[in-house]
Amino acid sequence: MALSPAVAPLRTPPTQSTTSSATAIRVLVADDSAVVRGLVARWIGEAGFELVGTASNGRIALELMAKHDPDVVLLDIEMPELDGTTALPRMLAMSPSVQVVMMSTLTTRNADISLKCLALGAVDYIAKPESSRGVTTSDTFRVELIERVRVFGSARARNRRPSAAPAGHAPGYHAAPAPAAVPAAAHPAPAATARPATPFTLRPKVRNRTQPRALLIGSSTGGPRAVGEMLEGIGAAALRRLPVLIVQHMPPIFTAVFAEHLATRTGLPAAEGKAEERVEPGRIYVAPGGRHMGLAGGAGGPIIKLTDGPPVNFCRPAVDVLFKDAAVVFGAATATVILTGMGSDGTNGARALTEAGGPVLAQDEATSTVWGMPGSVARAGLAEAVLPLPELATALRALITGQPA
Repeated sequence: MALSPAVAPLRTPPTQSTTSSATAIRVLVADDSAVVRGLVARWIGEAGFELVGTASNGRIALELMAKHDPDVVLLDIEMPELDGTTALPRMLAMSPSVQVVMMSTLTTRNADISLKCLALGAVDYIAKPESSRGVTTSDTFRVELIERVRVFGSARARNRRPSAAPAGHAPGYHAAPAPAAVPAAAHPAPAATARPATPFTLRPKVRNRTQPRALLIGSSTGGPRAVGEMLEGIGAAALRRLPVLIVQHMPPIFTAVFAEHLATRTGLPAAEGKAEERVEPGRIYVAPGGRHMGLAGGAGGPIIKLTDGPPVNFCRPAVDVLFKDAAVVFGAATATVILTGMGSDGTNGARALTEAGGPVLAQDEATSTVWGMPGSVARAGLAEAVLPLPELATALRALITGQPA
């Protein structure tokens, strides 16, 4: 099924449950629209998940959380009495391992709020159609929603153990293990994705490296927080030496706001890439939502190329498009990293970059929200290092500056 061109590849949702009731993913839906609550509740049931309740505001959602301990909360941003932004930290304080996915319509304000919610501990966001009719007819919204419930809720549901319901809780309550609370920015990865490490083979490191002339980043689910942390860890002094080009799977509007957040976090100019714009050191270029961002050679140096071609790996923008162009334009003079995300976008582009002689690094499984994109690159033997997020910053700074890590 073809999906929205600005999202990571998603699978068709299951039509029936394949798990026992003891391990079924428990879902709470909080949205002030009765139409949205009704439709999402129906989709949750059709997919074989367990709907533990629906709420029209954050206050009711918190009450239902206390009774039913959901694995996943689908949380609308704008609600009366207690909105999603205010409810989110209370939910995480109540259950640090709960997986909260924000839902919002595509506005600049909501994009900004959604990204701030990710920094507070939400695991992802879904762009919600603006009208009730749009929600009713959008297959993309349904598929994205069901896939995120499946991905984020599966491991938490498996790890849940039946226990006696605490006083004041409804029968059937199951207590989830609560990890020690840490600041949101220090969360290495959501608890729902913890699993045994997947085997892979590292690519031999290149000797006599070419000094990188560009830093390339590909990311998807969990990427906004990971990209910000990593760039901050690399530091502005190193980043001023070369341009930073990022493909983050995001819808339109969100990418512009994402760039603004990166500018604030790094202290460097950051914006969506513009067609025919010259690529310059010390600037951050984010692929605009809904368009492919590539590169072309120019008389004065490399320039941004934007196209409206068909989705690649079900995505537009696609990481592969940028990486393949960069392999031609920069050759071996790149430093590349694949961060957390669903699917395998970036693997073919990483292959082109390694064949050109450039190093490719990948985020490790333990610190990834979803080890799809980096896992695909690692299993293909294209990564010369697979590292936790903080160590990626150190390794990339060493590549950029030519100094030992």
